[in-house]
Amino acid sequence: MLTKWLKETNIEEVNLVGGKNASLGEMIQHLSSLGIKIPNGFVLTSIAYDEYMNFNNCYEKINLLISEIDIDNTENLKEKGYEIRNCINSGSLPDTMKSEILEKYKLLSKEYNEDNIDVAVRSSGTAEDMPDASFAGQQDTYLNVRGEEELFKSIKLCFASLFNDRAISYRKLMNYDSENVKLSICIQKMVRSDLSSAGVAFSLDVNSGCKDLIVINGAYGLGEIVVSGQIKPDEFLVFKPTLEQNYFSIIDKTLSPKTQKIVYSNDPKEKTKIVEVDKYNQNRFCINDVKILQLSKWVMDIEKYYSKKYNKWCPMDIEWGIDGQTDELFILQARPETIHSRKTTTELVEYKMIHNQNKELILSGIAIGDAISTGKVHKMKSIEDISNDFKVGDILVTEITDPDWEPIMKKASAIITNKGGRTCHAAIVARELGVTAIVGTVNGTELLEDGMELTVSCAEGDVGYVYKGFLEFETIKTNIDDLPKIKTKLMMNVASPNEAFKFARIPNSGVGLAREEFIINNYIQAHPLALINFHSIKDKNVQKQIKELIYGYNTPIDYFVQKLSYGIARIAAAFYPNDVIVRFSDFKSNEYANLLGGRDFEPHEENPMIGWRGASRYYSESYKEAFGLECQAIKYVREVLGLKNIIVMIPFCRTVSECEKVLAVMKEYGLERGINGLKVYLMCEIPSNVILAEQFCKLIDGYSIGSNDLTQLTLGLDRDSELVAGIYDERNEAVKTLLRQVIKVCHEQNTKIGICGQGPSDYPDFAEFLVREGIDTISLTPDSVIKNIKVIANIEKSLE
Repeated sequence: MLTKWLKETNIEEVNLVGGKNASLGEMIQHLSSLGIKIPNGFVLTSIAYDEYMNFNNCYEKINLLISEIDIDNTENLKEKGYEIRNCINSGSLPDTMKSEILEKYKLLSKEYNEDNIDVAVRSSGTAEDMPDASFAGQQDTYLNVRGEEELFKSIKLCFASLFNDRAISYRKLMNYDSENVKLSICIQKMVRSDLSSAGVAFSLDVNSGCKDLIVINGAYGLGEIVVSGQIKPDEFLVFKPTLEQNYFSIIDKTLSPKTQKIVYSNDPKEKTKIVEVDKYNQNRFCINDVKILQLSKWVMDIEKYYSKKYNKWCPMDIEWGIDGQTDELFILQARPETIHSRKTTTELVEYKMIHNQNKELILSGIAIGDAISTGKVHKMKSIEDISNDFKVGDILVTEITDPDWEPIMKKASAIITNKGGRTCHAAIVARELGVTAIVGTVNGTELLEDGMELTVSCAEGDVGYVYKGFLEFETIKTNIDDLPKIKTKLMMNVASPNEAFKFARIPNSGVGLAREEFIINNYIQAHPLALINFHSIKDKNVQKQIKELIYGYNTPIDYFVQKLSYGIARIAAAFYPNDVIVRFSDFKSNEYANLLGGRDFEPHEENPMIGWRGASRYYSESYKEAFGLECQAIKYVREVLGLKNIIVMIPFCRTVSECEKVLAVMKEYGLERGINGLKVYLMCEIPSNVILAEQFCKLIDGYSIGSNDLTQLTLGLDRDSELVAGIYDERNEAVKTLLRQVIKVCHEQNTKIGICGQGPSDYPDFAEFLVREGIDTISLTPDSVIKNIKVIANIEKSLE
């Protein structure tokens, strides 16, 4: 059987049609009924490959050359690989094969009302796209192929691509015997995404391995520009649990300047070409929300189907495209993701920089994975520069890597590229090889020189950092199954949304403190009143900076609410369905003044630490509208995105009357305690919060002790002053007396009480005191959770 229609094949026929074609046929047969659209096409089977190879007497010569290849010798690999491909390309197709291919091509063209349609000629290896190895991008695909001559030429090139240098090297590395690997080819109707957009989607977070996320990358034009990493694509994060409940569920959107796209070319020698994207579209998302959600539902359906098929969780790597002529979304291919699905979930590996060392940052980019590596720079301009000079442990620095670079990538201690996104082929291969990588640095090749000693860190969130010199770091391995079970609920203090999914892998009971200040300071950067009153800002330079920040958003207010929403949503989703306590902003006036436009709206205070902060701002007529934006963001995340595990917390509330006023303002902006399950907590950080605890408890659902401010105000000292730093100690008996009292009152009032201050993270004996007093939850910095689980287990044992 030389050819088959896609709809006639399935996953049981991998040896006949290859992984990619088998998957396409399986989806056409079983998922089309769910509305998932896949372009039609037909398959040239592995029997046809065998017939071609035998017809042209290729096997004997290829097997001899393969036996002579040393994959660690790049010159040898290049030389022998070229000989093999030349042997295949110089052959001819048997007449029976030609006629069968042409017959199906004409029928496919007729189906789309054309004489000769444009097709994609896609390789499909019999060992690729399986759950234990991806072989991503190992063989070639040819796009915009039309007519008999181009079709036959592309088929031969696909056959030859089974022996690309990268494919030969990868198979040897993965212990796959080249003699047993054959090739099938798919001739598939082209989706005109050159007139719209295309990209990739993963049914998990490719960095943290979180099962609940869908990561979509996209750009204008044909998807090859995303897959190959030639640009930094737009990125969209969709949260599965709330999507299943039919919420909006897009928890983050990252706009990238998509300056180029790949489109059809009229040049017969070059079937596609790269062109510039017009300025207007560069700063618009390449796919709308409706299509994002439609694609996400398809991704979930595909993952569920294959997980059931393989009887285990099967995360998927999917290519998609939108036809610009019909505005229809299509799935172009789907393969099992092979990195996180093979990882053990019980071992937690953490990479940490040693503190108190000078770090000189050179550049940053998109972190691939979460490891740290060191090495010396070895720059390469193109694949032609690959030579045996590259030493094991060198850092590969280049414009862009793709699977062709695999023979060098496996030798590298780290990879740094100017271009690419975290779902490009280079990133996928780097993860599979276990190589630290930072992509999309923009100017890495300019700033880095051969021989420079570097530390490459992906252990600090989604952003990867390149530091000068060899810095010290440690690797900590913990088997989660070996940790003792404890009764006290341990939560985490999480500031950075970008690190939330990484931190969520640590055993926890949720987030005890998510500070809005971090999101406002690092992501929004502008004062909320400056955004509300944008046109009244006096400093034209500040106006210009804010204009640049909000470009692409409808209004400055939309910018603030959406940015804050996305930051909060990332943290809430990472720890879902556990509680995430989000504290309203608690900047001091001097800190607010440092935000863009802040000096126009902030007073000068001699002691901002005990001045106009927290609750006193929220009901003030001069700040109330700004606080309303925070309420809008919380309401959006809870009610539109469906992340109802969010609890809001009011900071620095001095009096019961203030608490009542803040609750009234919240209600005015759509946040009312008890409605849609909303819980309101109060920071316990002022002695009045302890003294009047019984009255406060009637207005709130929980207390969270802020031991830093409570210690400061109990002992009457400035915690920022080095002159009295020696007196500052949360373990002072005066502070502990207040804590005993407030814990007791909260228990009597059936009000939850926890602590989110720094004390328990720094002092295990302070944590022991809190456990003995019966505190409900302790919220710690992520790096101290594992240590404290062991400490608390011993404390609880002694109390039995």
